[in-house]
Amino acid sequence: MSRTLRVGGMVPLTTIDYPGQLACVLFCQGCAWRCRYCHNPQLIAPRGAQEVDWQQVLAFLQRRQGLLDAVVFSGGEATLQDGLLDAMDEVRAMGFRVGLHSAGIKPVAFAKALTGSDWVGFDVKALPEDCLAITGVEGSGAANWRSLERLLDSGVDYECRTTVHWHLFQPERLLTLARRLSELGVKRFAVQLVRTGQMLDPLLPSVSSPVALAELWEAMGELFPAFVLRE
Repeated sequence: MSRTLRVGGMVPLTTIDYPGQLACVLFCQGCAWRCRYCHNPQLIAPRGAQEVDWQQVLAFLQRRQGLLDAVVFSGGEATLQDGLLDAMDEVRAMGFRVGLHSAGIKPVAFAKALTGSDWVGFDVKALPEDCLAITGVEGSGAANWRSLERLLDSGVDYECRTTVHWHLFQPERLLTLARRLSELGVKRFAVQLVRTGQMLDPLLPSVSSPVALAELWEAMGELFPAFVLRE
């Protein structure tokens, strides 16, 4: 490989990170956004204290050939690494399907990564005009939604998902977001309620849900052929 993938950690076996597949998840080091609810803040820096050598990763995967179905490149933001496509090619050559978790931080890089992906879990941070309050980065909303359009145009299998911290998301804005996604043609959408055990912003409260959300979930379920709430 011309550039070795920087892996900040891995999960050897999961059934939830690539739907319908037994997968290993590789958490790629580095992210350009600073999402306030981020529960993997140790992955934000370009280099990490707990990096796993790429050759060790390959050795592990060799031992799992025939046992695992897929490898998911997560993060951080995997598409920021120049070594991602080479890593995807190596994994595919070993017989694994390739999954990608991404927020499409850099649309051009994301489009390249799509060419090596069998399935994408795409993080829609918020409505474009609301993303700055979550990511802390100007222009993040435009980038996030440009990448979403590239995903929908690509034909690659996918799930769109939005992580919700109720301090940052009003229920009516979430419904507006869902309606806009439906209008774009999104077929599979998941809402993930934030894990508050570890967050980048220590000032964010461990909030409970607003009351009486059953109607919200019902309305959102009617917008998509497949809708999932992950609490």
